[in-house]
Amino acid sequence: MGNPHGSRPLVTAGLRLSSWFERWFPDAFVLALVAVSAIFAGSVMTSGSVADSARWFGSGFWDLTTFTMQVAMIIVSGYAVATAQPVHRLIGRMARIPRDGRSAVAFVALFSMASSLLSWSFSLIFSGLLAREVARRLRAADYRALGAAAYLGVGSVWALGLSSSAALIMAAPASLPRSIAAVSGVIPLRDTLGLWQSLVMAAVLIAVSTAIAYYSAPNPSEARGIEAMGLAEPEVAPEPRGPQTPGEWLEDSPILTIVVAAFGVTYLVGELAGSGIGVLLELNHYVFASLVVGLLLHWRPRAFVRAVTLAVPSVAGVLIQYPLYAGAVRMMTESGLAKQMAEAFVAVSTRESFPVMVGAYSAVLGLFVPSAGGKWIIEAPYVLEAANTLQVHQGWVVQTYNATEALANLVHPFWMLPLLGILGLKARDIIGYSVLQFLVHVPLVLFLVWALNFTLTYAPPILSAAVP
Repeated sequence: MGNPHGSRPLVTAGLRLSSWFERWFPDAFVLALVAVSAIFAGSVMTSGSVADSARWFGSGFWDLTTFTMQVAMIIVSGYAVATAQPVHRLIGRMARIPRDGRSAVAFVALFSMASSLLSWSFSLIFSGLLAREVARRLRAADYRALGAAAYLGVGSVWALGLSSSAALIMAAPASLPRSIAAVSGVIPLRDTLGLWQSLVMAAVLIAVSTAIAYYSAPNPSEARGIEAMGLAEPEVAPEPRGPQTPGEWLEDSPILTIVVAAFGVTYLVGELAGSGIGVLLELNHYVFASLVVGLLLHWRPRAFVRAVTLAVPSVAGVLIQYPLYAGAVRMMTESGLAKQMAEAFVAVSTRESFPVMVGAYSAVLGLFVPSAGGKWIIEAPYVLEAANTLQVHQGWVVQTYNATEALANLVHPFWMLPLLGILGLKARDIIGYSVLQFLVHVPLVLFLVWALNFTLTYAPPILSAAVP
């Protein structure tokens, strides 16, 4: 990918940013407490009531319970699948593809982004496991840069792919809130994910991000490998020993695995027949399918339980921090703080500047509300109404949101938590290289959403299909 000696400025920038953040960046849990405190203060200033803000925080604490459980199960089931012997061997073969530390970082980055276009959850888990295996095999590869590369899918292009929350919400009449349907109607996927402008933007971001990952990776003499980070080599669920007592016979027999997996496969086949392959992108079905696949790959219940046990420490950050952010989201919405922020950005927009203003607002709000689908439901009524007034292509507004919403992920530890659990790292270890990507992505993404907007023509929404 070019002469590495000409990339010294990026190498230096990556090392300096990494060193600074390792020293000054607090633990992700501390950042969650800071975010909640800042939003509480904003909520009090907006609503004028300390008591109401405290009540919103407490009642909202449980709003993401289902999602928290889904993410925890994604981590556990994904880990179980990936540590089964057949999949672990596949990851091992993939990890042998790169030959040096720099190409290894670029390889993990490319895999992370390409796979995130299919499924953000698959990308997050498998990219982390791939990065860990690459680090084990290539001692000269920088583990911090590999971790940041594994995170690039969720930090860049995932929302331009098939698991885009905003695009899927807008395309499904059944899931479209009336507050949005009354403004935009249904927006089909061909007018969001299917736009050639969206495909161009994804391709540009993947190319640029891979290049940055490659040229910023430290030389072997400056790299900190997995051993230098003080981490043990990754564990793989081994083949269990045979049963030692009659009570252990069922633990070691595949009979119950086959029976339960057959129930699961029957259910999934029925769901696929009724709704098509896209149903597997829905989180509940995705987790369920992962569990069934994990059971079959491990074959014996004892092996599967061991893999799950090894995965559990990876979910600790998710379980304690996601509820905090849920309370913060409730404070922002109930106090009207989110609405005021949206209206302030929209008020200063023109037809030409509207995508940039929407993008800037989405990125800023993403620092406080790290939930793509939930944040879109907050924003959509205001930004789509403004798009109608300014005659901006509504599908491009959705894609502008998708592209810019991911920017905050590059500097926010919310989505890093599952990956960090798998890698055994802290946010401060990878955030330096992630911030380097962020510094390039912000101007690039805002330029792309602005420039490509000129190639689109506004069409008034058809409301009858969405509004009862």
